[in-house]
Amino acid sequence: MSRVVITDMPRAEVLDPQGQAVERALRGLGFDDADRVRVGKRIELDIDGPDPEGAARKMCDALLANPLIEDFHVEVV
Repeated sequence: MSRVVITDMPRAEVLDPQGQAVERALRGLGFDDADRVRVGKRIELDIDGPDPEGAARKMCDALLANPLIEDFHVEVV
């Protein structure tokens, strides 16, 4: 069994309202160094089989990521 970590982020050209809200909140708290905040998600899975990375990519294509607005990265750890 392999542990797979998927990092799913909004594409650079897509507006990220959640990231913008976090950036404004950070600045409101005095963290003026924060810039271009993007908010995504991290998904961890244990996958059996000979090709856990390939299986995770298929899962992303089918359900876990929206390829129109998100990019994802798969890592077997």
